Amino acid sequence: MTIIQAIILGIVQGITEFFPISSSAHLIAYRFFMNIEWDKATEIVIDTALHFGTLLAIGIYFFKDFIKMFMECYKFKGKDGKKSFNNLKQEGKIFWFIVIGSVPAAIIGLLFKKLTEPIRENIIVIGIALAVMGVILYFVDKKCKKETTMENLTLKQAVLIGSSQVLAALVPGFSRSGTTMTVARATKMERESAAKFSFLLGAPAIAGAALLAFVEDFSLAMLNFPFVLAVLVSFVVGLIAIKTLMEIVKKIGYEVFAIYRVLLGVALIVTYLVRL
Repeated sequence: MTIIQAIILGIVQGITEFFPISSSAHLIAYRFFMNIEWDKATEIVIDTALHFGTLLAIGIYFFKDFIKMFMECYKFKGKDGKKSFNNLKQEGKIFWFIVIGSVPAAIIGLLFKKLTEPIRENIIVIGIALAVMGVILYFVDKKCKKETTMENLTLKQAVLIGSSQVLAALVPGFSRSGTTMTVARATKMERESAAKFSFLLGAPAIAGAALLAFVEDFSLAMLNFPFVLAVLVSFVVGLIAIKTLMEIVKKIGYEVFAIYRVLLGVALIVTYLVRL
């Protein structure tokens, strides 16, 4: 990986991890359009390192939220001395909602990791996934009412939203943030809360994937300046992207991302067919 590639990939990852347009699909699309070929281990480690940069961005941007969750997640005892989940403040409940919501994707990701690897190379499947989720996101965002916020998030909503990450774990293009935001809106969560919960929910998913990839494929020979630069760029751009997305969804919703997904999906499919 060259320095220029590191900068470009860091920018692509930083933006697309938080915009509901699939970071994995964009990293694959970049290599596809630019005819870049790396061995599988290097490709996985670079992608995961880029995701680690955006994980740091989540940690910094939502630092206060995570601290509040950690401080409240174990306070089950009520005034009567009895322990109950209902005694937790909402911050504590959200901590456990994130944990419970992360379990399905973690299990499916581990069980089917090897089986789904060929899909990462299938441009047609990725293009279709981008377009299909774009259409779904568009209509869900337009039709669903904005009734709930994170302050009254329920366990049922958290499980539904968290379980949707399974699609992204299996097929690049569906997008972890894209699917979770879409399902959150489908459960009538307002747009800003849908985006914020998606970001918080993404932390354990990204951390788990990063840890697994580094354990399986990382070697010290890969730890060079372009590698570190890519992580730093994705971190900085990620911080900017989070703030930008929150402003966009507040003002205009998810429509622009839905349309972009469809256009990119079509572009990938057409380019692939032309190259045959």
